[in-house]
Amino acid sequence: MPPFRMRFGCGQDIAGRRIASPITGTKVARNRGEAAALWYVGPGRAEIRDEPVAEPGPHEMRVRALHGALSRGTERLVFAGKVPASEFARMRGPHMAGDFPFPVKYGYAVVGRVEAGPRELCEQLVFVLHPHQSVFTVPAEAAMALPAGVPPRRAVLAANMETALNAVWDAAPAPGPADRIAIVGAGVVGSLVAFLCSKLPRARVTLIDVAAFRAELAKRLGVDFALPAAAPGDCDLVFHASGTAAGLATALQAAGEEASVVELSWYGSGEVPVALGEAFHSRRLRLVSSQVGRVAPSHRPRWNPRRRLAAALDLLADPALDALLAPAIPFRDLPVRLPEIFAPDSGVLCQLIDYPSHDVC
Repeated sequence: MPPFRMRFGCGQDIAGRRIASPITGTKVARNRGEAAALWYVGPGRAEIRDEPVAEPGPHEMRVRALHGALSRGTERLVFAGKVPASEFARMRGPHMAGDFPFPVKYGYAVVGRVEAGPRELCEQLVFVLHPHQSVFTVPAEAAMALPAGVPPRRAVLAANMETALNAVWDAAPAPGPADRIAIVGAGVVGSLVAFLCSKLPRARVTLIDVAAFRAELAKRLGVDFALPAAAPGDCDLVFHASGTAAGLATALQAAGEEASVVELSWYGSGEVPVALGEAFHSRRLRLVSSQVGRVAPSHRPRWNPRRRLAAALDLLADPALDALLAPAIPFRDLPVRLPEIFAPDSGVLCQLIDYPSHDVC
């Protein structure tokens, strides 16, 4: 056991000896090999690097990761180096290191256990918007305690659920006699949007995807399923989350007169043709962007991102959402496994990551 662990545990003081990082001047633990982190280092290439871990200050905590998740949409673009230069600053995530396009330490879904910090947080399970890393120190306010009834593995969906919740707020569906809602793209975010919409009174929700086997997922989430060719029309509200031009075209075709299409896909530096001819104008359709970086205007006066994240975690109590989790892979296997996980035909929804508690570089 490294010496600093013996003298700095949960609820103890932090008077232990520190050394300064020659790069940043940050106070770090003497054992510089305490953590391992995933870095994207070039197009289609990633590696695990040693990371120094700062000793927690008075309002900080050290978290040891248990589980994580890959965001197949955003991280696939990061992995491929397709983050547009115009978005380099806006795309920076909490606790990210490096710079786009490469090398960059990126990610935002880690569930871990507090192993050092304020006494009241000792041993607590928390969710943190943090890159993929085995151990890290963050401000205490950056971590969100898991609600009772939400298992740690399912809690990795919190960031995606927050995105889905914000999208539903952006769309502002009103409970009606029989609202017809379509979601194009049965990825993680699209599926979570479908799950949330299914809770609206008397809503008829259809999840649309090119993969027929997603019908079983839709059934587990309690919604209808359709292939694009059989997508319902005249919908009151449509969400698009497929990340493809074909999916966006399907979403526009499914929308009814004066309906809204909420665009959740992020295409990076790719160019996407949009079918704004034909009946787009005559049907007076609305194409609305949704992005999780800011709380939806409908809720912004009384909600902040932290309250929204807490709500997202509470919404993960339903066991049906386990259907979104792919079997876990070991953290250290990520550099080799990423190409197959990010492949368009992989079939993976949310790739779960397991961190061994003894993972020390």
